[in-house]
Amino acid sequence: MSSNFRPHLLSLSLLIGVAAPWAATAQAPISNAGSGSVEDRVIQLERISNAHGQLLTQLQQQLSESQRDIDSLRGQIQESQYQLTQVVERQKQIYQQMDTLSQSSSAGQNSAAGAAAGAVTANTDSAPAQSGAAAPAGSGDANTDYNSAVALVLEKKQYDQAISAFQAFVKRYPDSTYQPNANYWLGQLNYNKGKKDDAAYYFALVVKNYPKSPKSAEALFKVGVIMQEKGQTDKAKAVYQQVIKLYPSSTSAKQAQSKLNAL
Repeated sequence: MSSNFRPHLLSLSLLIGVAAPWAATAQAPISNAGSGSVEDRVIQLERISNAHGQLLTQLQQQLSESQRDIDSLRGQIQESQYQLTQVVERQKQIYQQMDTLSQSSSAGQNSAAGAAAGAVTANTDSAPAQSGAAAPAGSGDANTDYNSAVALVLEKKQYDQAISAFQAFVKRYPDSTYQPNANYWLGQLNYNKGKKDDAAYYFALVVKNYPKSPKSAEALFKVGVIMQEKGQTDKAKAVYQQVIKLYPSSTSAKQAQSKLNAL
């Protein structure tokens, strides 16, 4: 054994003391490290060190993979939040522009069908004629077709084409959640064109078929306005009273009360 081996042996002893707490998880048992020749113990320690190195490498890889997964999920969440915010903002804009166009607000509740049916004229019992404008081809997706019809009103100002688009929509997607809004749009667009009977028909459909819609109270109020404008004061009063009774906390109820006070 050379004279340089003693320092090496001292360093090796220190290495054994440092490595001992980690030996429990190593593939080679630590109990074997104290037996045999120095070379055997060095080999055992190298095995222990390699085992721990491999374990640490695996843990680091798992941590890196977990961090990448977390970053990916965080990005997906942020993207979903952004898309949801865009949808909410778009819906807000649509409702605000609808309210500006109709000069009214919204509310919702149940059991308004009888009032609307009794107040609307006989013309309400039959559907209005289809618009002369050609209906746009459907995309097969209710959201896309509804937004396209709304864009014809708010962006392109093509009101006849919008009527055709909404008429096609209510037929094409009878189960869509946009049905009450589409019928309300048809009521408002026909009202703006002076077709009050057609407007009353669509407003009454909202009240009758979708009493829980946020547009129901407003649609019922519009029926009363049309009755009043047609000189049917008694029917208008009855409708206004129903608005107040069924939707007491709504803006439409306040408007109905103002109308009653003026009659």
